Amino acid sequence: MAQTRIAPPPARPEGQWAFDEQREPLNANERFKQEDDGLAVRARVEQVYSREGFASIPPDDLRGRLRWWGLYTQRRPGIDGGRTATLEPHELDDEYFMLRVRCDGGALTTTQLRTIGELSTQYARGTADLTDRQNIQLHWVRIEDVPQIWQRLEAVGLSTQEACGDTPRVILGSPVAGVAADEIIDGTPALEHIARTYIGDPAYSNLPRKFKTAISGSPHQDVAHEINDVSFVGVVHPELGPGFDVWVGGALSTNPRLAVRLGAFATLEQVPEVWKGVVGIFRDYGYRRLRTRARLKFLVADWGAQVFRDVLEQEYLGFALADGPAPPPPPLGRRDLVGVHPQADGRFFVGAAPTVGRLSGPLLTRLADVVQGAGSDRVRLTVEQKLVVLDVAPDAVDGLVETLEELGLAVRSASTFRRGTMACTGIEYCKLAIVETKARARDLVLQLEERLPTFDAPLTVNLNGCPNSCARIQVADIGLKGALAGGQDGYQVHLGGGLGLTSRLGTTLRGLRVPADELPDYVERVARRFADQRTDGEQFATWVHRAAEEDLR
Repeated sequence: MAQTRIAPPPARPEGQWAFDEQREPLNANERFKQEDDGLAVRARVEQVYSREGFASIPPDDLRGRLRWWGLYTQRRPGIDGGRTATLEPHELDDEYFMLRVRCDGGALTTTQLRTIGELSTQYARGTADLTDRQNIQLHWVRIEDVPQIWQRLEAVGLSTQEACGDTPRVILGSPVAGVAADEIIDGTPALEHIARTYIGDPAYSNLPRKFKTAISGSPHQDVAHEINDVSFVGVVHPELGPGFDVWVGGALSTNPRLAVRLGAFATLEQVPEVWKGVVGIFRDYGYRRLRTRARLKFLVADWGAQVFRDVLEQEYLGFALADGPAPPPPPLGRRDLVGVHPQADGRFFVGAAPTVGRLSGPLLTRLADVVQGAGSDRVRLTVEQKLVVLDVAPDAVDGLVETLEELGLAVRSASTFRRGTMACTGIEYCKLAIVETKARARDLVLQLEERLPTFDAPLTVNLNGCPNSCARIQVADIGLKGALAGGQDGYQVHLGGGLGLTSRLGTTLRGLRVPADELPDYVERVARRFADQRTDGEQFATWVHRAAEEDLR
């Protein structure tokens, strides 16, 4: 092999463990992680905090290590967005938690779905949100109830382990892996191997920041591979057959970057080893001095794809990966899986759209019964805050669709706006948020459905309560970032972002902040102009980049 072309340590320490002199913690997070592994906090929850209550939890566990088990303190009610950045953490904390249930590949059985619904109803005031990371989040959880919640989740094969924290987060997978008629390759065996082998391994539980993974063999590229730390994208190698193209270094937040190809091809069997190597590079060479530069995207940007691949192959794999082809652009059409679609085995999968991912405990429990009644045992969550029921027999489709529609889970009736609108948690629960998102997004959908009943072009509208982009505002057709406008709730607008066919970051219009109460008017106005000016089959993002600026305001 060629000699690794790795750069020497920077003159200013970045806290890279690969260099022996840089093991000293350079910020408070690195200090508490060095003092005790985040995974170790579980014993204290079970033996101390759940018995002695919220006040017994010290700060490094409360706002640090508890995240390794999927727990964040939620925002104290009544604190307006203008005070978000001025209050100390303890002033923002409520004595309740958000609990994130990890659902690798978005995969749930009806038993698991029912269990989450029952836990939500019993311990979380009936709350349940689908995220764009294929997780389910509960709110209003008391520390006293957490051990019982863990026990019941784990009894059905679920966990909250490493759902948050500086760890390998949930692994995204194609919601229709193994059943889609047009699938290139099923990545499920690799996904399950990684989750089973490495999640919870102390060797990978102290990373510089969070680490996000996506694996999909779908030609529709249905896991947002461009914005994950490492992604495996289904391709067909001319000599080796179906496998995966490897991408690294994608992430959004306040410094968005799209991932880059390594030009390397991984077989299904090689994926777990390549994943392990990429995580190892991040652990050892990732920047630990500044939290704002600690994501893998910054290391990839500094090294470039070739150096990253050299280090991966020479220091971590011990073998060279084959060069491989780039994935072709995805087919035209929507990627949200909403509707009724044929499976490879003659059965169908049915995609449903809850409005902006918001459900409830009782609804999840009812959904489990409905799915089981339709003869299925498998539900999948998507990266668009939607859900899919697999394995539906042809004669059960219509009855299932009718019942889902009655439950408010749109299938055939789903409008463009219901299919394409997402929202983060927002100020209702999140301590970082500046504005409301969920209720406002729901109202936006309802108003747009009334005002534009015949609008049917694909359009994504993503609302985020702060700059951190949990709802992927920079890669939406219309991305709305919470901001104060004249002291009132408002949104900064990002336009023309996209994934897949229009893979690019959106642009902002200088000086444009839309007050919250004018949001439906603004989106309606821009959508009408797009409909009027659109050429045959033109995507919104393409139109944005040729439209006159006044048409975007």
